[in-house]
Amino acid sequence: MAGCISSTSPSWKPLLLKALESSAHLKHSSFFQLATIGSNGRPANRTVVFRGFQDDSDKIQINTDSRSSKIEEIKNCPFGEICWYFTDSWEQFRMNGRIDFIDGWHSDPVKLQQREKAWFASSLKSRLQYLGPAPRLPVINEEPIKENNLNPSAGPVDAFCLLVFDPEQVDYLNLKSNERLLFTSRLSVDNCKHWTSEKINP
Repeated sequence: MAGCISSTSPSWKPLLLKALESSAHLKHSSFFQLATIGSNGRPANRTVVFRGFQDDSDKIQINTDSRSSKIEEIKNCPFGEICWYFTDSWEQFRMNGRIDFIDGWHSDPVKLQQREKAWFASSLKSRLQYLGPAPRLPVINEEPIKENNLNPSAGPVDAFCLLVFDPEQVDYLNLKSNERLLFTSRLSVDNCKHWTSEKINP
């Protein structure tokens, strides 16, 4: 974090990395639900794909279309919640925190580099989605987008947006061991994030 000299590592992160590793053979293990608050004040939920942690931090990266409704929702209310369940290990992670979005018009050059890095880390098939028509509009042309319409060495297209989810609280539940842990973060005076944990009833 900016101005932070040292911070405590989140003890929930090794639990999540272990769950991901043990479920690597299951493609759906990288999918989780991201909930935001819609413009009508009601919850809006969707399934998204885990794109890794940002550098060595505890921030979770998600790729999305800048034309999707979730961008306006995040602009109006930057808070969201993740619910991530691993079917093999019976583990659930519920995380609430703040969401930052990085589109092509962002003023921070460092964040623009993070967006570009996320773009090139995506498969060509994934990148092709951002050349399609805007989400939620009526279908006019049903022909699929051809791969030759995309230059593999070109940078992110305008529709590509990187979401960065910064967890503030993580509720961990293990249904096999009947264990539940609540991890809570706080910012110190030097702007460092420090995590504490508490064992709570399932």
